[in-house]
Amino acid sequence: MASNGHSNGAAYSPVLETSQIFSNLCEQSERLSLPSEVLANKDRVSFSTSHNEIYFPIPFKETETLAALKGIEGSVAAALADLRFGGGAQPRGVRVSLEGATAFGCQAYMAKVDGLSKLDPNVKSKLKDTDLLAAQSNGYRRMSANLYKTKNPGEFYHIHGSLEASTTLNMIGLEGHRPDLTDYEDVIKEIESHVQKYSVAELEEMNKERRQAGVPALKHEDFIKTPHGKLNVEEPAWKVAQLPGNIAPTPFPARRAGSTKILEGVKVLEMCRIIAGPTVTRILAEYGADVLKVTSPSLSDVPFFQVDGNMGKHAADLDLKTEAGRKEFEKLLDDVDVIVDGYRPGALEKLGYGPQAMAALAEKRGKGIVYVNENCFGYEGEWAGRAGWQQIADCVTGIAWAQGQFMGLNHPVVPPFPISDYGTGCMGAIAALSGLYHRAKTGGSYHGKASLMHYDLLLFAVGQYPAEVQEELRAAQPDDFFKLRHCDSVDRISSTVLKGMQTRFPHLYTPAGTEAEAGRPALTEKWFSRAYNSDVEVVKPIAVVEGVDNQFVRASRPNGSDKANWEDFKVNGEGEGDVKKC
Repeated sequence: MASNGHSNGAAYSPVLETSQIFSNLCEQSERLSLPSEVLANKDRVSFSTSHNEIYFPIPFKETETLAALKGIEGSVAAALADLRFGGGAQPRGVRVSLEGATAFGCQAYMAKVDGLSKLDPNVKSKLKDTDLLAAQSNGYRRMSANLYKTKNPGEFYHIHGSLEASTTLNMIGLEGHRPDLTDYEDVIKEIESHVQKYSVAELEEMNKERRQAGVPALKHEDFIKTPHGKLNVEEPAWKVAQLPGNIAPTPFPARRAGSTKILEGVKVLEMCRIIAGPTVTRILAEYGADVLKVTSPSLSDVPFFQVDGNMGKHAADLDLKTEAGRKEFEKLLDDVDVIVDGYRPGALEKLGYGPQAMAALAEKRGKGIVYVNENCFGYEGEWAGRAGWQQIADCVTGIAWAQGQFMGLNHPVVPPFPISDYGTGCMGAIAALSGLYHRAKTGGSYHGKASLMHYDLLLFAVGQYPAEVQEELRAAQPDDFFKLRHCDSVDRISSTVLKGMQTRFPHLYTPAGTEAEAGRPALTEKWFSRAYNSDVEVVKPIAVVEGVDNQFVRASRPNGSDKANWEDFKVNGEGEGDVKKC
């Protein structure tokens, strides 16, 4: 699949490379269980750029890959639109801008609430505190999820305390809380000195015993030699398979007269946290689905990610470990169309709500279901049951080592922004849209699967930028970029890169509502959110599909803001107190 983007010595073209990646994915339509229209109508998908720039200081073709995935997403949406509304004289056109795809890849860092971004220390006062164990808000505990040197020279390990922190810190001989330790450099020094007491093998064993989400930082050539890597490098980027059950095609639900929202009336249950899983359902909300995010009131979640990730949804609290919570949840299941599961592999199965159980429920009620799993390590191989997050996938697959080498370093560096989260979210949304297409056209229930690891493997399959392009990218970076180290936090790395991008590419950061004044389009839109009692600014939907309305109808809200029912979706947007401003 790799392409260097050059032809007969021509300069590298991001648009041409995006088109090539898209075309290669279309050629895998059968393997990826895409509607046949995706390949047949691939020439109706177009990509554009206003500035012909490479935006991310990363050796991988992130913008191009994200744009290509958005092209696939839009093409599946177009096939669904034809199925639901009827086709026209010619296939629907789909348009994707590379600037929009870039914004999509770092949208949490472009979101704002009351004008404050994720990196603004004052934003905490605007958010609901769902960081129940202070794993995010406390600097020392936050660095329990970070990359450090180990006992052996040249070996690095990414420990990950997830949203709990104490177990991982205790594992390496540290206290769960250190109120005396507040300086960033002192925190790194203290934690790394304890990680360095152990080898990778010892850390792996300790993590396994405690079920923690840590991994060694491997070079890609070493990862694909592991049994897990060797198996999964041959797997497709995402999967959609039919679940058991003999079910006739499921008709689309009723819609308002004249509506062109392809998923209007489709009910989606989101069982996810953080970024990748919520991105799947955020995209489904763009196409008009009624998305209900269900979380436990006793389960931690990152507060700021809800500003962007909960856009277009309702969000309710239910505890599925209580009889009352299960009873309410099972009422929701009676009419659900899509379930998106982003929890630790097997967690929902243990509660009785996994894909096989939901397929049996679907057959009993005579209405198909689409179940989408999103995880870290994929679904085949010895590590399939391991927990993990974006940095974990980036470290184990070799992305982090490649990033460090791109920066001229002989050690790994986690890349800026949770881009693999967003890429995985887009792949999961494609799987969900494809499942809904097949459910409506041929019947049955479907199981979609996407993983962070497989998004990273797609990046390696696409190939890195040519050497001369990487050299140009490096030459354009500010000095601060090259001062970043393996042990810098994700936010330190991302904020450094963000400042450089804001300076070099102001056209990406036009505030919503100032388009005319700035003389350039905004990639974000602004809403008044009743739940936040503030304006929120978020990245707009990216794929533009001819004759399809894929715009949000409501603003974001914190977890637990709504009731756990489908009835409240009959009131949309302004009726809920949410107003799109610009």
